[in-house]
Amino acid sequence: MAGIGPTNGVRPPVFPPGVGGIGRQAPAGKANFAKVLKAYVNEVDGKQHASYAAMKDLIAGKTQDIVPVVNAVAKADLSFKLLMGVRNKVIEAYKQTMNMQV
Repeated sequence: MAGIGPTNGVRPPVFPPGVGGIGRQAPAGKANFAKVLKAYVNEVDGKQHASYAAMKDLIAGKTQDIVPVVNAVAKADLSFKLLMGVRNKVIEAYKQTMNMQV
């Protein structure tokens, strides 16, 4: 039986800045959940405003290229859906915590 070839060229995953890998923990006191959540909500809000401005410019005739507008709307939509998913998980965790018997 032929074995699996060597793992030449296989590298560990590369994570974006600020995102730890599996098993990594954020340094203590570095950032708390409320600050991270607030920063992400502000980022989503900024994407929503950029999307609105791009649509407004397209409708006003300031730009003729629809691709950046579609891109801005897609980014805003995806980030908003991710934020709603996180919100739903936080609410679900809160409900489960409240239903625990002491």
